[in-house]
Amino acid sequence: MLKRFLFSWLVNFLGLWVASELFSSIQYGGKLRFLIIASAIFGIVNALVRPIVVILSLPAIVLTFGLFTLVVNTLMLYVTSFFYPTLQINSRWSAFGAVIIVWLVNYLMTDLIVERKERA
Repeated sequence: MLKRFLFSWLVNFLGLWVASELFSSIQYGGKLRFLIIASAIFGIVNALVRPIVVILSLPAIVLTFGLFTLVVNTLMLYVTSFFYPTLQINSRWSAFGAVIIVWLVNYLMTDLIVERKERA
């Protein structure tokens, strides 16, 4: 469980860092320690709040064939910025783009690690 949380933390950190470099409307105070804290809070919000929001929005998720989960993930990023004001998100589209980037980083990192385990 600890490995899974640390992996999630690393993926969130890398994704948020890339997103903040690509989108000027996502700012974290310029120091990596602030982004490390923001990624930890993002992981905690995803672990505690996201399941409840997913269950409540299940009809919308089913009707949109799962695409509404991108909206849920964007909302989780906004919740993170609410709890940690150092992470500033000034645009909805940047938040949406950041969620897609975090998803891509998560997909690539998981694919690389799972592929290495299968080879070993």
